[in-house]
Amino acid sequence: MIQFSDWCDSADTPVGNHHLRVMTGRPADAGTGVQTTAAAVPGHYAAEERIAGALARLGKVAAARMIADLLPQTPQIRSGDLGEIYATEWIDAHSGYGTPIKRLRWKDHRNMAMRGDDVIGLKLDPGTQRLRFLKTEAKSRGALRAQTLQEARRGLDKDGGLPSSHALSFISARLMELGKDSMLVDAIDEALYLHGIPPESVQHLLFTFSGNPPQALLTQALQCYGGLIGQWGVGLHVDGHAAFIGDVYAQVVANANHP
Repeated sequence: MIQFSDWCDSADTPVGNHHLRVMTGRPADAGTGVQTTAAAVPGHYAAEERIAGALARLGKVAAARMIADLLPQTPQIRSGDLGEIYATEWIDAHSGYGTPIKRLRWKDHRNMAMRGDDVIGLKLDPGTQRLRFLKTEAKSRGALRAQTLQEARRGLDKDGGLPSSHALSFISARLMELGKDSMLVDAIDEALYLHGIPPESVQHLLFTFSGNPPQALLTQALQCYGGLIGQWGVGLHVDGHAAFIGDVYAQVVANANHP
């Protein structure tokens, strides 16, 4: 799991009834950010058991080639993937929700973006034993602009602001295939086909990863929201965004060649 506090400073700010967190990478700890991110990246593209099995059966050279073949090659797709990876890691570590699958393992092609809701966090309400949902849009840009956040807002507001049935069915089907968490599978199916998903059971997360400070833009985006669903804005700011992404993926390959 990526420990953002090892290489970032965080600042939390209320924005009306919503909440904003900005994490700023410390230049002196950029190497730590690259290392800790590179350690987490392979598990988002392939199950840890698959990687370990390939290393044991095929040897270091072949396993390293397998990992390299899973990674996107274009800067744009790497940027988008890393934004989703960071959002997933933040949700699991800090939100109280969990992401039951790592979506990037099911990409149609390594140089294509994943379709559908970016990430959905889930948790069971201890009182009702029904699911609560964290619908997430993740955006990664060297220079974050208002237009990008407007695009993210459109994604969050689709389907009445609720997680799409397609995205939830995808999670349920993957969990079934993996033979994991039958209780969560049942809860997803009950939400889809029995109880429905009331808006009060949904939270939105707008997550950005950018090379420029996101606070003003995220604040404006939260202030402009006029709906009833609670909003979180989380921005990760790293100077030299493109170079940092390149360093992360280069480190992933280096780690694979020298485990």
